[in-house]
Amino acid sequence: MAKRDYYEILGLSKSAQAAEIKKAYRKMALKHHPDKNPDNPKAEQLFKEAAEAYEVLGNPEKRQRYDRFGHEGVRGGAGGFGGGMSMDDIFSQFGDIFGGAFGGAGGGGGFRSGFGGGQRRVFKGSNLRIKVKLELKEILNGATKKIKVNKLVEAEGVTFKTCETCRGTGQVTRVANTILGQMQTTSTCPTCNGIGKSVDKKPAGADANGLVRKEEVMSIEIPAGVEEGMQLNIRGKGNAGPAGGVAGDLLVVIEEVEHPHLKRNGQNLHYDLYVNFIDAVLGGSSEVPMIEGKAKITIEPGTQSGKLVRLRGKGLPHVEAYGKGDLLVNINIWTPQELSKEERKTLEAMRDSENFAPKDNHSEKGFFQKVKDMFE
Repeated sequence: MAKRDYYEILGLSKSAQAAEIKKAYRKMALKHHPDKNPDNPKAEQLFKEAAEAYEVLGNPEKRQRYDRFGHEGVRGGAGGFGGGMSMDDIFSQFGDIFGGAFGGAGGGGGFRSGFGGGQRRVFKGSNLRIKVKLELKEILNGATKKIKVNKLVEAEGVTFKTCETCRGTGQVTRVANTILGQMQTTSTCPTCNGIGKSVDKKPAGADANGLVRKEEVMSIEIPAGVEEGMQLNIRGKGNAGPAGGVAGDLLVVIEEVEHPHLKRNGQNLHYDLYVNFIDAVLGGSSEVPMIEGKAKITIEPGTQSGKLVRLRGKGLPHVEAYGKGDLLVNINIWTPQELSKEERKTLEAMRDSENFAPKDNHSEKGFFQKVKDMFE
């Protein structure tokens, strides 16, 4: 099923400002919040869908990629944002937007973990960034790449215990007597820093959060049509979060390997073809390289240097699958730099012919006089 447009989900125009986007998301999220719609799977799906839209449109860099490339420019792992993230993930990233609604953590900076009871903070692990080099053939067809990632994972055998200070909520409440009466304040638990639990036992080599560094080999799918500098976001494949928190993301940055003959410009490819003077005058044919195979083009009689031949659909696909670009062949006439006596004599005999005088040459010297001067 095709994804809905993110602007449509939040009821926004593409010119919406950051404050409008945040306001629209809060309105949609509160409307479809599972606490307001218990036992309603559709409301939960709409809640996640709104979070997915805000996660992209609320980030200037991701929004720019989405406006240019659509969903493929910001897609993550299997299932996308809405299918791959839990409620913990959403509140860990956007909990501040809800303020005090639904028992949110408020000024202490905590975000809810689950609904109803606990209000401990859920910490997200840091993101990882890697570069993946792709040849034009891989960009043409899409590719599956195996990569090695050195990341933090939860150590085997690590155990956690509930924080005794906050009893697992991640918050402490204090009541102070003032001249205005009793005032209650809530803040992040100083013992567990809002996590709600801490490491009880850990194996040797694990850090204070019970994490160890480990190399993981994984396969990632690169869609056809990606461009240099484009970033793909694979959710949950970054560093693990502390105390069972949400894992960070793996950011895959595309790097193109230069082709020996073809130059890329968006979805179009460019190739400089050099033909000899005789073929340009009499006509002929020539082969030009493509990403896969070769194409044969016709050199029309009287072809001028700089003529552009367009091979439609022989370029690269758009990342959103909106068709393919073209292969543009720029024809250049090759001027010989060495001539035999017979070749020179033949050219001199044709020099004064009207057929060999450039029609738009307004200089004092004709074309062949210039050619002659070059060899003298």
